[in-house]
Amino acid sequence: MTRGRDRLEGRRALVTGASRGIGRAIALAVADAGADVVLVARSEEPLREAAATVALTGRRVVAIPCDVSDPASVERMAAEASAQLGAIEILINNAGLGESHKFLDHPDALWHRMLALNLTSVYLVTKAFVPGMVARKWGRIINVASTAARTGTRYTAAYGAAKHGVLGLTRALAAELGGEGITANAICPGFVDTPMTEESIARIVERTGRSPEEARRALTDMSPQRRLIRPDEVATLAVQLASDQAAGINGQAINVDGGALMS
Repeated sequence: MTRGRDRLEGRRALVTGASRGIGRAIALAVADAGADVVLVARSEEPLREAAATVALTGRRVVAIPCDVSDPASVERMAAEASAQLGAIEILINNAGLGESHKFLDHPDALWHRMLALNLTSVYLVTKAFVPGMVARKWGRIINVASTAARTGTRYTAAYGAAKHGVLGLTRALAAELGGEGITANAICPGFVDTPMTEESIARIVERTGRSPEEARRALTDMSPQRRLIRPDEVATLAVQLASDQAAGINGQAINVDGGALMS
């Protein structure tokens, strides 16, 4: 990783979904850029392992297990984060989960689960930390959405609706909080080389009978670059958006997908 030490020196960041994949990469990147960081995820042991890795940067690191779709859990997490690290200035809402199903006979439980994990969680966590940002007249809200927030695809009604909601919420926050020294932006990755994508590949194999290689190729072929995005590519953009130099970037949805969507 290209070292970004001092770009976020003295800042305090919080990353949800930080135990693996994109969230872990972002937590490492913001710490490497000089910020102290709170790592949040549901699974305690992977979260502790990720925190130990991030701590090698020399920054202060706090790991807090939390179900970000549960209001009471978020309230407890926010109180602990502030008590252990201080006021959070950079919020990266990354936690989420992707599941698919054809719309005919779509399970209601799947719909509610996708909205809770991918959209309501962003609302709850942001609501917990925005008052402190307003009080300090400085803040960065970075929501990891998806290219599914920019277009529709088959079998992703619930996931796509949730991610479109994340983008709508991001733009509303940007409009409402822009005068308070706070920016809100969305990063929209395509398929990233993470455990979540491996789970998508496994579902393709199960439902279509394709080989794992064929299923992976179906995803990589969606990009003109014929590859999956690396987690550190998303993390690099998150660091840029969190910096003072990005003060004029607000209300934007930035694709990181190798050119699959050119908008």
